Amino acid sequence: MKFNSQHKITILILLVTQFSFAQKKDENIGTEVVNVVKPYSPTVSDAFKVKEIPSLDDNETNKKEEIKYQIFSFPVASTFTPSKGKAASVDKAKQEKLYPNYVTLGVGNYGTIQSELFVTHELDKYSYVGGMFRHQSSQGGIKGVALDDKFGETSANGMYGYSRKNINFKADLGFKTEAYNWYGLPLENPNFNNIQIDTINPKHSYTTFKLGSELAVSDSFFEKVNLNFIAFSDNYGSKENRFIIKPDFKFDFGDTSVKTKFKLDYLNTKFDTSYLLQYPVVGVPTNIEKSNLIFSANPSFQILKDDLSVELGAEVTYFSRMKDIYGGIKTETDNDFFIYPKIKASYKVVGDLMIAFAGVEGGLIQNSYADFVGENKFLSPTLFIEPTDQQYDVYAGLKGKLASSLAYNLKASYNSSQNKALFKTNPYLSSPSENYSYGNSFDVVYDNVKTVSFFGELKADVNKNITLGLNAEYNNYTTDIQEEAWNLPTVKATFTTDFNIGKKWYAGTQLYYVGERKDAFTNYQLFPFPDSVQTLDSYFDINAHIGYKHNERLTAFIKGNNLANQSYNRWLNYPVQGAQVIIGASYKFDF
Repeated sequence: MKFNSQHKITILILLVTQFSFAQKKDENIGTEVVNVVKPYSPTVSDAFKVKEIPSLDDNETNKKEEIKYQIFSFPVASTFTPSKGKAASVDKAKQEKLYPNYVTLGVGNYGTIQSELFVTHELDKYSYVGGMFRHQSSQGGIKGVALDDKFGETSANGMYGYSRKNINFKADLGFKTEAYNWYGLPLENPNFNNIQIDTINPKHSYTTFKLGSELAVSDSFFEKVNLNFIAFSDNYGSKENRFIIKPDFKFDFGDTSVKTKFKLDYLNTKFDTSYLLQYPVVGVPTNIEKSNLIFSANPSFQILKDDLSVELGAEVTYFSRMKDIYGGIKTETDNDFFIYPKIKASYKVVGDLMIAFAGVEGGLIQNSYADFVGENKFLSPTLFIEPTDQQYDVYAGLKGKLASSLAYNLKASYNSSQNKALFKTNPYLSSPSENYSYGNSFDVVYDNVKTVSFFGELKADVNKNITLGLNAEYNNYTTDIQEEAWNLPTVKATFTTDFNIGKKWYAGTQLYYVGERKDAFTNYQLFPFPDSVQTLDSYFDINAHIGYKHNERLTAFIKGNNLANQSYNRWLNYPVQGAQVIIGASYKFDF
């Protein structure tokens, strides 16, 4: 390589640039002109390494070039064999043996008896059979009650189950008898003093026969089907038969699944007499008979996107009044169609800590004598059974966790129902001819009711031994025909606790508050005592239980109900028992 005078300026620039990168501070080292007069013979001097990484003052750093390379792997034979390690032993707590069968017996004041027996047996690795027997009764003894107030319930159920591969099947057969008394006489009425109490037989008994089954198939467009038959009757000749079939299907269209739920609900109810036609006249029938058929189809599909979940659907319902007879007069049957919304949505605002949800739903509800008795045991056998048209129930709320062990649920809703069923005391007749016509039984009346509701709930798992729960609900009702929303409370609240005290003891409490309700006292035959709306006072009920586990099989317990010993009315003129204490034991076993 040759250098001449043309390279003078270039060499000077290179020297200055080299010193500017090697030194952070500017230094005056002077300049010198070098004249190259012969060919340059470069030599390599010993190099030295910089022992620290210089910092860069550049405002920009050039982007690194992407380097693409391939690794060619090939197996390498190895004769190394690792020695087998031995796991360290861990102290395990003894697992409590689970027993499939148990029997429970408890006795208490008011002549109370509670008993329960459950047994199950595996036929093979795919199927099992089981059975349950329950009995609860009390001999009564409520202070100030003139009539017999004892009650009793006895039931027996059998079941069969089969599960293999993608098929699950179960069937159950049940029988139940109940006996209650119309003991709620309106003693404040001055006309009641003329009645001979000894002539009243207040016993009202019910019998229920149930047959049900469910077949579920996985990995199929057919998901499951439920079949149920219920036969319900009482000792006054009332009879009710109900048949329900509910098949569910799921159809896949690409990435979208459409679920379709069908329901067929047939109900036939017969009563020997009407409350207003209970005076027998020769040749004049007094019976009530109704047959209602409801068929509905509910297709829906779900949309999932990130934290949003939306279920869109609708329910198309066909209603047929197949039979309507009152006092021997047959009313012409009618048919109708209804369309109801079935929309639900939820959004995770802050993961599982806060989930917003909303929806609007509706449906045609098949009311039945058996369902009404499940809510109120003191009905007269003279009811008109009609379905309820729940036009819509709009709701929205928040749920989630305030902490890892504290969950909450807040909800507000607006409900509009046509033909909503309400319990109202029957009129007190001047010449009662039946044991339930002294103003001591209840009727079912219907009205168009709009309900604004607010609900709040907290659940806390303080630790593995303590669980707490609190919920409260406020309702505001608006009626069209009835003076009040009979026997519907405005405020309800519940507080529950459950404790495990060591390995042997456990306990729990349930506190209930129910606000004021309205009912009516009615004189049908112009009694001097005027008709009036009655206010049922709010009440506070305290229940508690404590148990001791003697061993894996035997447990003793004590239960207490209405421990505040309040003499409140659950229904008009129907006071409840005072403080009740039940002592008993439960024993687990196998065959």
